[in-house]
Amino acid sequence: MKSSWAVGLMTGTVLDGFIDIAMIRSDGETIDEFGPWELAPYPTDIRSLLAETLDIAREWQFKGPEPEIFRKAEIALTEAQSLAVNLFLEKHGFQSSDIAAVGFHGQTVLHVAPQGGNRGFTRQLGDGAIMSRIVGTDVVFDFRSADVEAGGQGAPLSAIYHKAMLQKIGAGADHAMLNLGGVANITWCNSSDMIAFDTGPANAPVNDWIRAKTGKEMDRDGKIAASGNVDEERLRVLLSHPFLHAPYPKSLDRFDFPASMADGLGLEDGAATLTAFTAGAVGKALDLLPERPKKIVVCGGGRKNPVMMKEISKRANVEVIIADDVGLRGDAVEAECFAYLAMRSLKGLPLSFPHTTGVAKPQTGGRIARRGDLEVSS
Repeated sequence: MKSSWAVGLMTGTVLDGFIDIAMIRSDGETIDEFGPWELAPYPTDIRSLLAETLDIAREWQFKGPEPEIFRKAEIALTEAQSLAVNLFLEKHGFQSSDIAAVGFHGQTVLHVAPQGGNRGFTRQLGDGAIMSRIVGTDVVFDFRSADVEAGGQGAPLSAIYHKAMLQKIGAGADHAMLNLGGVANITWCNSSDMIAFDTGPANAPVNDWIRAKTGKEMDRDGKIAASGNVDEERLRVLLSHPFLHAPYPKSLDRFDFPASMADGLGLEDGAATLTAFTAGAVGKALDLLPERPKKIVVCGGGRKNPVMMKEISKRANVEVIIADDVGLRGDAVEAECFAYLAMRSLKGLPLSFPHTTGVAKPQTGGRIARRGDLEVSS
């Protein structure tokens, strides 16, 4: 397949009210060109609908039929994201015929990793057929289910794109890529292997803590954490959590490490302690790799928190490089990733690997809703 433009969409588990939209030109193996990207706001009513859906999903836990609210939320978010894509293309001078595919991640409402020999479960809301009809292009969606059904963790799927990013900037095995979203994940590669896994929480616990205590969305610029003190004894206990010491592959749900880890602390000390925990967990992850990287290239929203960056440098004992400083786009990475994965899906290339999600062999994935066709293929 020749190199073509693709659009990627991502909405994270932090419910920040935005749809990440990015374009790249790729053949599914290399990153040939970065196109436009932006954050498109969700309508306010969809944000509240998704928050309610997440609450209900945590009660559901894959037991019994899906809650009715899932379909309501799925249609609403698909229509909203489809409209956002159409506006994005028009704004930047593209037509749907210029695009090979949209990579539509959808909204994760629940993700349970495999445990005790039992397969995991995952659910992302998003209807590719609806989007294909509205946008008028092929849509690749439901990226994680095939991996989970094959015995994998279903996450992280970003590893193969992170590898392409590291190759684009000429980085070697002394570098790793760290993404700080709601959950943090890391990718490390050498000439023969690629390893990726979730390291622990990133922004989700501290965002939830700030929201519960102040009503604000986040600890902007880490100012609240900067005015507090880390509870080092509590942090020591948190860093003994079995997940942090378990071998990869491994993955997390956004709520596996909740804000309640800081219960009993004041606002500032709680923010400081949760931020330090994200950093310490990154250090534990680096210790698990075959070669401990000396540098990490950081993307995702957490890179904008200078306190979190300082804590990672100190507690993980590693040089921190902001993705934007080496020609990458730290805010666009997750959306770019799903544009890239869409091209790989169209080409039949694997999305997940034994040392990224734990599947027995490289696994293709993504369901494809073809432009102008009511059929959806896996």
